[in-house]
Amino acid sequence: MTAFPPTRMAYEVELSYLVQAAGSDFIFNVQAARTQQQTVLQEDLWLTPGLVPQEYVDPFTNGRFLRLRADPGVVSLRYSATVDIAHHFDEPAGIPETWVPNLPGEVLPYLYPSRYCPSDELNKFAMDEFGSMWQGYGRVLAICDWVNRNVAFVSGSSSGTTSAVDTLRQKQGVCRDFAHLMIALCRAVNIPARFTTGLDYGADPALGPTDFHAYVEAFVGGRWYLFDPSGTAIPMGFVRLTSGRDAADSAYASIFGSVLPQSRRLQIQPVAGNDGVLRQPYRTWQAVSTDAGPGGTARKTAG
Repeated sequence: MTAFPPTRMAYEVELSYLVQAAGSDFIFNVQAARTQQQTVLQEDLWLTPGLVPQEYVDPFTNGRFLRLRADPGVVSLRYSATVDIAHHFDEPAGIPETWVPNLPGEVLPYLYPSRYCPSDELNKFAMDEFGSMWQGYGRVLAICDWVNRNVAFVSGSSSGTTSAVDTLRQKQGVCRDFAHLMIALCRAVNIPARFTTGLDYGADPALGPTDFHAYVEAFVGGRWYLFDPSGTAIPMGFVRLTSGRDAADSAYASIFGSVLPQSRRLQIQPVAGNDGVLRQPYRTWQAVSTDAGPGGTARKTAG
């Protein structure tokens, strides 16, 4: 196994809200996950007014959730972090699918239909389109490419209730809709797939300012590989926040009470590593993973 220096990324998130009623609650998920493949080197969190949050770390996804209660007034959150990401590369042609009897128990929930990914409703369509393909990484890539070709990225074209079935019918959406449709199609042909969140590093500025980004991880060959069906960002630049069955598990902010959003600002960039070298994320034909998989096993690492 040959180890290469990791890709180092720095990002910052600023969120502001106007709380209109006492006892309003927030759950934020903007902090970088700590995993075997992603090391948080430095981070800072500011909350105004002086609120003290409770933090919960999901033991399965490593997602970090901040919970707080606020009284009327302006609530602002600012978070910054620098992380090292150890990318794992594989030859796509050598990655088979993992059959259901051999899936680790913690992967099984990502086979089932979920709120935004009703894979049972898309079973016939998915089998007609992808059922006869070789059962390996290439089939997952074919699903990803199909979604990218057949769905148009249109800002504001969907809502918080848009499902994968809606996106297939409407043929347009934003990154979460692309992700939901790909996940549902993968599950419909028995490939575990999950919804993962980060920031849209490398996205065309014409699409708007830097934002949170939804992408897909599919479990093949014994580990989770990255896919971006929207094609708007560069997967090697994804800093992992959390993952789940769909967007219902992975919102960057969940709000309970009378609250109005005020502003949102995000930025992300690569920075030089310990050796002074700036390693720019790039698009690659290779299969890329930033999750060591169940048991933390890895075959080779590159970056």
